[in-house]
Amino acid sequence: MDFDPVTWAIPVFVALVVAELLWARRRRRGAYESRDTATSLAIGLGSTVVGAVTGSAVVAALVWMHDVSPFSIGWAWWAWPLCFVLDDLAYYCFHRSAHRVRWFWASHVNHHSSQHYNLSTALRQSWTGFFALAFVFRWPLALLGFEPGMILVCAGFNLIYQFWIHTEAIGRMPRWFEAVMNTPSHHRVHHAVNPRYLDRNYAGTFIVWDKLFGTFEEEDADTRIHYGIVHQLGHFNVVRAVFHEWAAIARDVRRSPWRHKLGYLWREPGWSHDGSRETSDMIRARWERKRG
Repeated sequence: MDFDPVTWAIPVFVALVVAELLWARRRRRGAYESRDTATSLAIGLGSTVVGAVTGSAVVAALVWMHDVSPFSIGWAWWAWPLCFVLDDLAYYCFHRSAHRVRWFWASHVNHHSSQHYNLSTALRQSWTGFFALAFVFRWPLALLGFEPGMILVCAGFNLIYQFWIHTEAIGRMPRWFEAVMNTPSHHRVHHAVNPRYLDRNYAGTFIVWDKLFGTFEEEDADTRIHYGIVHQLGHFNVVRAVFHEWAAIARDVRRSPWRHKLGYLWREPGWSHDGSRETSDMIRARWERKRG
């Protein structure tokens, strides 16, 4: 199936960003910062170019996985909602790994590098996801017999859904909706660097995965959210924003003893062999001890 829903959604994305900019001028001027927004747009453009270059390889891998599978679900109508739900579970697994495994974090960190939270932040997509092998998380769907075209379309709609939740313009939503669906409130928690919020709410579309697997945290109206990453970039350089974590991994691997080198690839971000740094778990635990 030669249909990319994200491409068709781009005019809607642009219109919503403009609408939010107008809202911010009237209600919350600090929501946007010109250099930060320019960086987000540049990263988004670069991600689109990279995706166009690597897309054929991703599709070919899915097709091969589907061809070697003993199953073939086909294009039955009921396969679409089932594929969408399972694809969202696959996204949850990827997203959780992208925060808990430094190798995957290196390709995902640029999405979190903005200290502002607005719709332009959603455009900060990875340039290095193909190199990091992030696409393997959708291979099980092809092995289950779902058509590669169906998987990619569902993944596209998942990405479209996630665009609108990157905003402060929308507060809390009805409880019945927030009980099942990912919302701006839930996703603000995910982008926060407050200790209580670190590594929480990995959901793409359905927040139920976080509630099921114990990674859900509700937004506290009395807590001011701080966005970004634990060690903020402090600049708006696009190339450094995209590649800084890969460069840091290379330095750590080069300097560490042989028995610890792989740890800097596969352990959680912030891990160090000599305990000189703090992981998100350590930061959260320190906060909970102080709170208690």
